[in-house]
Amino acid sequence: MANFPDRLPGVRHDLADQWLPTRMGIEIKEWDPSRVVATMPVAGNLQPYGLLHGGANATLAETIGSVAAALNAPPGRVALGLELSCTHHRAARNGLVTGVATPIHTGRSTSTFEIVITDDEGKRTCTARLTCVLRDAAPGA
Repeated sequence: MANFPDRLPGVRHDLADQWLPTRMGIEIKEWDPSRVVATMPVAGNLQPYGLLHGGANATLAETIGSVAAALNAPPGRVALGLELSCTHHRAARNGLVTGVATPIHTGRSTSTFEIVITDDEGKRTCTARLTCVLRDAAPGA
């Protein structure tokens, strides 16, 4: 994920080849405190029935929701996932899915985001909600 925001405190870019989002083909296309957008291929992220795995949706949602939380965090704070819920509305079988994270609440100690995932036809495949806790960054991060 060469396009991952580099200004987030504590992010270990030297480990990017080991990040789960990298292995799943997630690419962040836009990042702004008000909206984070990323795509993920369906191919390579399937469950045994040939459909996009629900855990892949969860990984996409947690990835962009966490980036959005970090972008909204006060200086010197890092965002860590606290709770994630996903509702899978319809199956994706091929192409790309696109996730869009938008803030519901951004505070000093927690942030909550809605993540809408759609298929290539713009049909909603999943709705997720992520709450992150905001902690002090490790010294030197």
